[in-house]
Amino acid sequence: MATERQSVDRVDGDVVRQFARAALIAALIGASAPVTIPIPLSPAPITLQVLFVFLAGLVLGPVWGTFSLVLYLAAGAVGLPVFAGMNGGPGVLVGQTAGYLWSYPIAAGLIGLVVHRGTNLRDPAAQPLPVVVAALVAGTLLIYGMGVGYMAWLLEMNLWDAIAAGALPFIPGEILKMAAAIAIVKSGRIVSVRS
Repeated sequence: MATERQSVDRVDGDVVRQFARAALIAALIGASAPVTIPIPLSPAPITLQVLFVFLAGLVLGPVWGTFSLVLYLAAGAVGLPVFAGMNGGPGVLVGQTAGYLWSYPIAAGLIGLVVHRGTNLRDPAAQPLPVVVAALVAGTLLIYGMGVGYMAWLLEMNLWDAIAAGALPFIPGEILKMAAAIAIVKSGRIVSVRS
């Protein structure tokens, strides 16, 4: 009996590096799960998650940044305690903060598209600061639009009450996370791998 051998094409080194970087960002956002600060009258706590959404889009671009956050959501969906407050499981993905979580891959993709001007990666440190800031603001608006909208629908809140509970208390923290993401990227220590 003869055995048949087939050759397998090697995976390109850039793909392996980007996959590893995407997995690292997914792991870092999961590792930040224990760092939560509850906000009175809000079902969503202050977390570091959005900082990693920013970094995913800035460093990994629209394709791998999105993949990284989908990987994060998949890890949480199967029960790993990677969501805020060390929670996990599919229930979180339909709970009070689900709109924020589902927005993360979309926001990372949007940030990546704006900063990299498409799917070909550019050095985020070399991009003009107004472009980077605009991308982060757009990503933040998307995150809070989806998060607040879903929260208002699920909890049967009027829009203003949902904004007051699910967005306004977080603005100072988001500004600090934007500044941190910009400082990290502009330091030049983290560069995008060209795809």
